[in-house]
Amino acid sequence: MNKAAATKGQAAAGVALPPLPDDLRRQEAHAPVVEGEPVIAILARERQALDRANARQGRTVQFYDDLTARYGTRR
Repeated sequence: MNKAAATKGQAAAGVALPPLPDDLRRQEAHAPVVEGEPVIAILARERQALDRANARQGRTVQFYDDLTARYGTRR
């Protein structure tokens, strides 16, 4: 979204929303596959990556829920 569109959207909404934390925009990479490494070790790292991604999604939902609690929703 460009700055002009953001300003127009803020004016239409009547509120200035807080910025989305940078962490919530980050994508989680897959665990690297190292030749000769046991598959269980790769799987363990992949599960850790999934845990980080799920935690980030939870923070995103909490951020949104906080916004809707503060500003309400429009339908």
